[in-house]
Amino acid sequence: GDDAAIINNGNHRTLLTTDLLLEGIHFDLIYFPLKHLGYKAAIVNFSDIYAMGGTPQQITVSLGISQRFSVEDLDEFYSGVKLACQLYGVDIVGGDTSASLTGFTISITCVGIANEQEIVYRNGAKDTDLICVTGDLGAAYMGLQLLEREKAVFDGQTNADFSPDFAGKEYLLERQLKPEARKDIIAELKKVNIQPTSMIDISDGLSSDLLHICTQSNVGCRIYEERLPIDYQTAMMAETFNLNVTTVALNGGDDYELLFTLPAGVEPP
Repeated sequence: GDDAAIINNGNHRTLLTTDLLLEGIHFDLIYFPLKHLGYKAAIVNFSDIYAMGGTPQQITVSLGISQRFSVEDLDEFYSGVKLACQLYGVDIVGGDTSASLTGFTISITCVGIANEQEIVYRNGAKDTDLICVTGDLGAAYMGLQLLEREKAVFDGQTNADFSPDFAGKEYLLERQLKPEARKDIIAELKKVNIQPTSMIDISDGLSSDLLHICTQSNVGCRIYEERLPIDYQTAMMAETFNLNVTTVALNGGDDYELLFTLPAGVEPP
């Protein structure tokens, strides 16, 4: 029920998580560069380990590949995986490949490590705890909407010189195509000796992931709309699409920020 499984290895705990990404369900290669896809596929696994208070150490990468992909395409994908591993200090230690009849399939398993006393679960939140997030919400979803809009425009074009309208919206695109795991926040929490009472990463949206914490901690919650962290570009793009920005922030998903609870009176870093 947590972001990663925990294996008792005596003096420390091993954390284990896996993610499956399917073409047509989790990504669209019409607008998702393979290098970015490789980077994101690794990052979403790292984020699960950080959400437990651990440190990712190794990954294995397994791929299902259809015949339309060249060796150069796979090199591009792996360059993104390797970049993420280089930046986060993680080793690629194995994997597998197979032919696929249904497009591109990605399965990554990540192994992390943590001291038993530093592991944070989803079931420790208390009635009077503060609810904290590590960054703004909804930008990744609006980046996805922007990409889908330009894809629809492209599909209706007969002009081969079509150029998508992304000017001034780079932040939204980055949040969708190149998210980051919040390694920095975990380091800062440990630096100031603050241990969250519960924690999860926001992959499905604030409302859904907060509900996981509430259910497993057997508590309710109260969110104040005016305190939701929303970037200016997110608000402007939501207005363009005639979407309620609060709904976007609560339900968008793919933010990969950390959602955690702290006892009242503790100042977040």
